[in-house]
Amino acid sequence: MKKVLVANRGEIAVRVFRACAELGIQTVGIYATEDEFSMHRFKADEAYVVGVGKKPIDAYLDIEGIIQIAKDAGAEAIHPGYGFLSENLAFAKRCEEEGIIFIGPSVHHLDIFGDKIKAKEAAIDAGIQ
Repeated sequence: MKKVLVANRGEIAVRVFRACAELGIQTVGIYATEDEFSMHRFKADEAYVVGVGKKPIDAYLDIEGIIQIAKDAGAEAIHPGYGFLSENLAFAKRCEEEGIIFIGPSVHHLDIFGDKIKAKEAAIDAGIQ
C-alpha cells in the first residue's frame, strides 16, 4: 500500500497521518470548506475539499465525493478513522465496489454487527452467549 486517504478530520486524521508516515505511506486528507485552515489539512501529503456546498458533517459523510477523491488521488485504501464512516456498511460496500481497500471491519462483519439479530446469531454460532 503506497497511498491512503483518511476520511476523517482533526486529531483522528493527524494520528493516522503520523502512523502512515512512519510506515512510508503517502496520505490524502479531506476537509470541509469550513475546515480550510484546520491542522489535519496541512498534515496530509495532499488534501482536497469534500462536499462543496454541504454543511461540515454532511461533507465528511459524502461517500461518493470521498470515493472520487480517493480515485483521483490514486489512493489504494481509505481509513475512516472512527465515528463518521467507520461503521457505515454502505461506505465499505462502495469502497469494495471501486476496488479500494476499506481499512476497518469487512463488509460481512459490518453487516452482522449492524443488525442485533444477526449479531446475536453470530455470537450463538461462535459459542459466545
